[in-house]
Amino acid sequence: MRLVIPLSAVALLACHDGSTSAAPSTAPSAPGSAETAAASTLAAPDATPPPSLPPFAPSRVTGTDAAMGTHISLAAYTSPSADEAAVRKAFDACVSEIRRIESLMTTWRPDAELSRVNAAAGKAPVSVSPETFDIVKESVHASEISEGAFDITFESLHGLWKFDQDLDPHPPTDAQIRAKLPLVGYRHIHLDETAHTIYLDQAGTKISLGGIAKGYAVDRAAKVLRDSGLTSFYVQAGGDLYAAGTKPDGSAWSAGIRDPRGPEGRYFAVIALRDHAFSTAGDYERSYVIDGKRYHHIIDPKTGRPATASRSVTIYAPTALLADEIDDAVFILGPEKGLKLVESLDGVGAVIVDAKNNVHVSKRIEEALHLTAVPTDAP
Repeated sequence: MRLVIPLSAVALLACHDGSTSAAPSTAPSAPGSAETAAASTLAAPDATPPPSLPPFAPSRVTGTDAAMGTHISLAAYTSPSADEAAVRKAFDACVSEIRRIESLMTTWRPDAELSRVNAAAGKAPVSVSPETFDIVKESVHASEISEGAFDITFESLHGLWKFDQDLDPHPPTDAQIRAKLPLVGYRHIHLDETAHTIYLDQAGTKISLGGIAKGYAVDRAAKVLRDSGLTSFYVQAGGDLYAAGTKPDGSAWSAGIRDPRGPEGRYFAVIALRDHAFSTAGDYERSYVIDGKRYHHIIDPKTGRPATASRSVTIYAPTALLADEIDDAVFILGPEKGLKLVESLDGVGAVIVDAKNNVHVSKRIEEALHLTAVPTDAP
């Protein structure tokens, strides 16, 4: 089951022992004796309990940085075992871990593991680290369960569509897409579990972990913070976020879902998070509009063109890795098939704004979601 909210019918919901040190007496003392008086005098100062320490008051610590081509945002609450200095030290370790993942899984350096795999396509298998191997393996699994909607061989189309620093608002021709499309397909990826090798069987086929690596990095960063003794925190890298525990008052963390056609910073919904991840895929971050038609970076592997079924997809999942790999798949599949995939996965929910600006909410997160506005309708 799912809640489908047409543009005209979105309801607005509110979010947001003291003892003396005298030697023991060997015989009882008569009332009023000097000994009794002395004992009373000694006891008087200890009659009032010593002042207690004030209760511990957690404070919020925040930090920002940049890595993996995106903004990093961190927040955590101090605890009796972790003061602000300890939290900031944990933040530094956290960012270092994200950068380690970036250097391991990038395709921007020719000596990087994935670059070597791509260079050897159609020639020979390439040995990679167990960590990289496992993420590629998980990517193939994501392709299998999503009918190929998630596919890391989309990198084979690199250069046709230019949405990054090389932004160029000129779509490729049909002929250019047709020439590259046979190189796309996760079945070109062959994995050897024993040797930890990756082989691409088609010369020109390339892979990139841009659709999954940030989620993995967020999970690894969260582990660093947990290992540092923190229990209430969040880690965000771009559209990927993981929130742990609750705030000191017992309330959940919350994350806003951006209005895909509204100005930056405008949200149409808020979702409560507790030991869960959140990831959004939208057609608004890297895009351009020509003659009223929007072109964007989420490419359908079957067509080689920007997917058209959705405007934004937000995934709620137990790990940031899972959320990151599923959001693009659901975006491409659209509401019907996308929600079917979401409901088949434990602990996963979704909020979809489809191409017609209708909002679809999976049953699993209806109670955690608060709609606060109507998504803006525009090309």
